[in-house]
Amino acid sequence: MNRRLAALANAHGVSTWYEDWRHRRVAVAPETVVGVLGLLGVDATSPTAIADALAAARAVDRDALPETVVLTHGRSRALPGPGVVTLEDGGRRAVDGELPADLPLGWHRLACADREVTLVVVPRRLPVPPRTWGWMLQLYALTSERSWGMGDLGDLAEFTGWAGANGAGLVLLNPLHAVGPAHPVATSPYSPASRRFVNPLYLRVGDTAAYRAADPATRAVVDALRPDRGPLIDYDEVWAAKRHALELLHPYAQPVDLAADPALTSFATWCALAERHGNDWRAWPAELHHPDAPAVAEHRRQLADRVSFYAWLQHLCDEQLDAVTAAARSAGMPVGVVHDLAVGIDPGGADGWQLADVLAQGVRVGAPPDDFNQLGQDWGLAAWRPDRLAATGYAAYRDMLRRALRHAGGLRVDHVAGLWRLWWVPPGGGAAEGTYVRYDAEAMLGILALEAHRAGAVVVGEDLGTVQPAVTRGLRGRNMLGSTVLWFARDEAGDFVSPARWPRNALATISTHDLPTAPGFLTGEHVRVRDELKLLGTDVAVERARAAADRDRLLTMLRTENLLPEPAAGSEPAEPAETPDDGEVVVAMHAALAASPTRLLGVSLYDVLGEVRQPNMPGTVDEYPNWRLSLPAGVAQIRTDPRVTRVVDLLSAARPRPADRRPAAEE
Repeated sequence: MNRRLAALANAHGVSTWYEDWRHRRVAVAPETVVGVLGLLGVDATSPTAIADALAAARAVDRDALPETVVLTHGRSRALPGPGVVTLEDGGRRAVDGELPADLPLGWHRLACADREVTLVVVPRRLPVPPRTWGWMLQLYALTSERSWGMGDLGDLAEFTGWAGANGAGLVLLNPLHAVGPAHPVATSPYSPASRRFVNPLYLRVGDTAAYRAADPATRAVVDALRPDRGPLIDYDEVWAAKRHALELLHPYAQPVDLAADPALTSFATWCALAERHGNDWRAWPAELHHPDAPAVAEHRRQLADRVSFYAWLQHLCDEQLDAVTAAARSAGMPVGVVHDLAVGIDPGGADGWQLADVLAQGVRVGAPPDDFNQLGQDWGLAAWRPDRLAATGYAAYRDMLRRALRHAGGLRVDHVAGLWRLWWVPPGGGAAEGTYVRYDAEAMLGILALEAHRAGAVVVGEDLGTVQPAVTRGLRGRNMLGSTVLWFARDEAGDFVSPARWPRNALATISTHDLPTAPGFLTGEHVRVRDELKLLGTDVAVERARAAADRDRLLTMLRTENLLPEPAAGSEPAEPAETPDDGEVVVAMHAALAASPTRLLGVSLYDVLGEVRQPNMPGTVDEYPNWRLSLPAGVAQIRTDPRVTRVVDLLSAARPRPADRRPAAEE
């Protein structure tokens, strides 16, 4: 790589090499570096352009105030001169050459050296999370007699109240982020139109004040729209039915004050426009490409009723999420509902339209090649521009976190390593033809800590796979939790390690939505279905042998830990009489969770209820029913299922409810 180009890339946080999953150094192609620099507004297309851009980067005064100052509470910071801090509450403090260590937490303004910048004072760490256990849910899969073809927020409130009354301290959900209103409805919760608003597919129509206020004839028409539960969730059918029902009820609703929340009004405008022009704003007429454009204002006026309708749906989501939070609180859950924050957004969606000024236009977020994805991964998601975030005081990031935490006792951050760096794929490049772009991790993590502190929420970072040591250290240093999965808790020889060796500062689970369920692993379903879908990289016989060996390794660990009975003396392990029942092995796997020192334990209903199919199959779109599998039992059946009762008793005994809910002392 040209030395000047490498220096320019480094100045803008663009990696010219990276370490792969085998810890080998991989050089990034110069054309990739040039393309990514272009996404950051840096021209590197010629030697002259590179020289000019490098000179401009070197001319920046390194001693000058950054565009956003992030200060950890209890620490001081030197300034280039005297200044004035305007506190969040309106108070003012003069500072003489140094920011003092006793500034209050919050969002302030700093005037110094003829500049005024955002000053964010963030907590050193969060309170230590409690030691408790809870359920992991794909909410769409949790159905009841009142559901309209998929799980809803009413089902969640009922389940949460029951779970909390029976020892659970948390319920961890899949992302409930909003998707586009036009058909076809997006099924993946990890490719949302917006991470700031909620998917109205999860509304329970009958729990709305408008339904209760409607006349009997209208309610009868609404009730008749309810779709039946099918073998797979049909999102388009559910949305068509719910949207029609809610449109019938909208005249009975209290009007929404659109002036009270401009961001909501803008989101509702995007929804109204998407109904007419499709879910991808990039394909709309050019005059509608910016939310502040005059044509958008005119369309907002013309579509006032639809804008009001979509704003009302968000108010309904808030009300029903409030009911879920109340159920968790009433049940005494020490954590409550933990929401999931997707790593990115659909660039054509609402956030891509509203927040375009702080997003890198044209980039696609993904991951470099690894042992499981040898061509790399292209998730098709948009990415923050780190320079624009800093220039705007991280306002968009802050506001996203605030909305995500409004109804949360905790937040799981998908691909938390993205707070340090993200794999950017420039336009025209394949998934492997990308590179990492650095973010200001102190700012990203500190702001997350501040907003979680204010919400009283725990933070769990999904740090699976190959992550830099700085990620683990950063999470641990702020009392944020990482993730531990039984399938990956192995030594270098591939053997499962004792749960006693699992890290304490983590959420421990048996599996994830992208991996086999416990019953699926034990029966080899993950091999069968991948063979059927032509996803195996080796001969099926080899994969079956590997799966059988992994099962034996798992049984060995469980027996060594006295979590599963040893075979009878003198018998051969292969004898059918000595082959443990899969149900007993699943219970033993949950006993392994309970035996670990990890602070939080997450239990999947798919595992406990014997579901062999995993929720999502990476590498597929329509070939597999991703995100469309209902649980094999409804809410009422779950509450009385003996398998559920057994696991509840096991984990409640291992992690009894604390006598009080005060946060533990900092460690």
